[in-house]
Amino acid sequence: MTIQELTQPEKDAVQKLKASLPDIKNSANVPEDYKLWGVPLDDKSTDERLDVILVKFLRARELDLEKATEMLTDSLIWRKDFRTDDLLHEAIDDSVLGSVSYIHKTDKEGRPVCYNFYGDIDQEKVFGDPQKFIRWRVQVMERGVELIDFVNIDSMLVIHDYKDASMFGRTANAKAATKEIIKIMQDNYPEFLSKKFFVNIPWWGSSIFKLISPLLPAATLKKFVVCSNDELHSTLIQHIDEANLPQAYQKSN
Repeated sequence: MTIQELTQPEKDAVQKLKASLPDIKNSANVPEDYKLWGVPLDDKSTDERLDVILVKFLRARELDLEKATEMLTDSLIWRKDFRTDDLLHEAIDDSVLGSVSYIHKTDKEGRPVCYNFYGDIDQEKVFGDPQKFIRWRVQVMERGVELIDFVNIDSMLVIHDYKDASMFGRTANAKAATKEIIKIMQDNYPEFLSKKFFVNIPWWGSSIFKLISPLLPAATLKKFVVCSNDELHSTLIQHIDEANLPQAYQKSN
């Protein structure tokens, strides 16, 4: 089991947030029987999965009940407006987008692994329709969350691959879409990251990372792993079985 056990203060905060669920659902204007990631938001529920979900919002706001309530309410409003709950059944052409980000099997703890590629991509094709890209990228996230049971696992592992990435500017659409995706993930998927690996980083990327690292919160930095090219395979197989790696990362490649 990879789920972090709740502390007593967290348990107390979860019960208070749970008691507020009727008001939260009312404020968000979602149905009384609304389910978040398949788990009913029921204030009378004894389902431990609900506690695992609620504590995510609390931890993201340092157990501040008022701020966690606001975050959860805003997230439910966003899901309604964005039609997030329809995404898993929505057909989005991934002939181009499918190679930019995808979920591929699991790590050694059973957590889904999401691969994102920032290198040799055609920005005009990928980001030509920013809203399509954003909707598709959220769909990828929802596919990953669908594999999380909130009993044995509650997070995922992420690989960011920068092979052949250019140090020159991104298009306006790419910048706008990336900025919105980052905000969506921060606002609506709290505490879903177990660890993030940065791989195939060019020299200039490593320099930038060293510059921004002191500005990042310690808790965030703890989840980041920067892999040198010669240690890429050995680092990944510490966390992901060889057979579960995409072919491009396996030893024969």
